[in-house]
Amino acid sequence: MSARTIQQHREAVATLLAPLFQTRSVETLTLSSERLIADPDGFRARTLAAAVASPVSLPPFDNSQMDGYAVRSGDLSAAAGGTPVTLCVADRIAAGDTGTPLRAGTAAPIMTGAPIPPGADAVVPIEQADPPRFLPPAAAGTVSFAAPVAAGTFVRPAGSDVAAGELLLPAGSHLGPAQLGVFAGTGVTEITVLRRIRVLLIATGHEIRAAGEPLAAGQIYDSNSVILTQALHDAGCTVVARPCPSDDAADLLALLTSAPEVDLIVTVGGVSAGAREVVRDALGPLGVEFLHVAMQPGGPQGLGEIARPSAADGDATAPVPVVSFPGNPVSALISFEVFLRPLLRALAGLPRPERALLRAPLATAVESPAGKHQLRRGILRPDGTLELVGGPSSHLLHSYAAATVLVHLPVGLDRAAAGEPVNYWSIDD
Repeated sequence: MSARTIQQHREAVATLLAPLFQTRSVETLTLSSERLIADPDGFRARTLAAAVASPVSLPPFDNSQMDGYAVRSGDLSAAAGGTPVTLCVADRIAAGDTGTPLRAGTAAPIMTGAPIPPGADAVVPIEQADPPRFLPPAAAGTVSFAAPVAAGTFVRPAGSDVAAGELLLPAGSHLGPAQLGVFAGTGVTEITVLRRIRVLLIATGHEIRAAGEPLAAGQIYDSNSVILTQALHDAGCTVVARPCPSDDAADLLALLTSAPEVDLIVTVGGVSAGAREVVRDALGPLGVEFLHVAMQPGGPQGLGEIARPSAADGDATAPVPVVSFPGNPVSALISFEVFLRPLLRALAGLPRPERALLRAPLATAVESPAGKHQLRRGILRPDGTLELVGGPSSHLLHSYAAATVLVHLPVGLDRAAAGEPVNYWSIDD
């Protein structure tokens, strides 16, 4: 059987995950600063499932845009450089004060954000007053103004940002700092959001060990659990990582039985054509298909649905989609970038689910296998050229950590000269 193209496998994975787009669950998220501090992850990568109307106007009252004097504009209509108008200083108004009505012929010292007192209709900045400083609190005195002021000057009207009852944010809005802030500013305490896609991540291999454990001969530290957990988090998922340090199919099946309910299973490793390929051995009989994609790195792939057995009663659960990646770290991460990241970001309602395909010239010549779509790690140099870092091998994770782009060398291209433009993805965001 010939290898699939990248596009063919992308379409197959999209078809597999299509039901997740049709049955998106929602949940209520309680909003408060205390909740945000106690559970910051609960607010990560959230998307509104229902529109929210503002319960109050923002700002809720007319307030001062400057530190200065609240005045009646009519009192200063005759003010000029040679004939200033002098007013008596009224009580000071700070942010949070209620303020008392401003009498004609007076000016009230007012701080930024403080409510405009009844009767006042403008604010004169302190720098334009004489003296250009506030008198001590409760001190009797006068202040002079050498220019008239228009009504509304440096006044933030109530509802000038949003009025009570107006649409605050529509469904589908991604919730970042500003969006959460406007909820806080209008007193919203509950919102309906998309529930995150729940992913069971299983990195496999008899050789993997957790960081901090001693390594025997032939053993390596498990980097795939860290790599894919972070990648899945960035794509808006909730992740349960259960490494399987075994090449025995029974161990992997037992792990699946005991794992919590999820929407998607992602496995890493054990998908090639060798002996003791644990994912192939365990999941092939359950319906997962294993095949080869014409890409480098990341050729061996798997996908399908399995009815995961339940530990409680032994019955099978509803079918769960499975996406299986090869085990070399670079292969796994590039496979995620190509096949899963766009779909998961779209499911989460995150902006820009697809990485923009950009184009720039190569800094040096490069060779590529003509029968495969090669993705090479690189950096975009200050002069606008693409410099490749590390070789094409799938174990060179350190060079991936230094990379800011993935360079695309498509099927049919066996050599590209220095200065030749090629496509790339920026991956440093």
